[in-house]
Amino acid sequence: METLFVNKAIGKETLDHVFAIRSVVFVEEQGCPPELEWENEEESTHFLATMDNQPCGACRWRKTDQGYKLERFAVLKEYRGKRIGQALVAAALADLPADAHYIYLNAQLPAMPLYAKFGFVAEGPQFEEAGFQHFKMVKKA
Repeated sequence: METLFVNKAIGKETLDHVFAIRSVVFVEEQGCPPELEWENEEESTHFLATMDNQPCGACRWRKTDQGYKLERFAVLKEYRGKRIGQALVAAALADLPADAHYIYLNAQLPAMPLYAKFGFVAEGPQFEEAGFQHFKMVKKA
């Protein structure tokens, strides 16, 4: 049985794993411009998923003027379909302050069903971000 953990990324080594995963998924696979990928790192709370002690996924949350934004969900290709995305969403949500009343994210279209499982609902028009179609999703439940 594979062992999956999601922990806060604290310390340089752990953050290096987070950034390496995001680089593979967003910059290499999806062609996101690197300068768009590396924004708001200092004010974000980062998470690293490991499966059998191997780094395999990452995400972060940060406080914005609107509320709390979940972002940069990334799972390495060889680990997809193993519920790592769900574990990352659950960990990020569980870590938010108790008074986090407005929680939102910008979802790439294929990821929308994952976020919907956690009570996120699409709001507003579809838009492009870093070359991919997205919907803003807001947590309602």
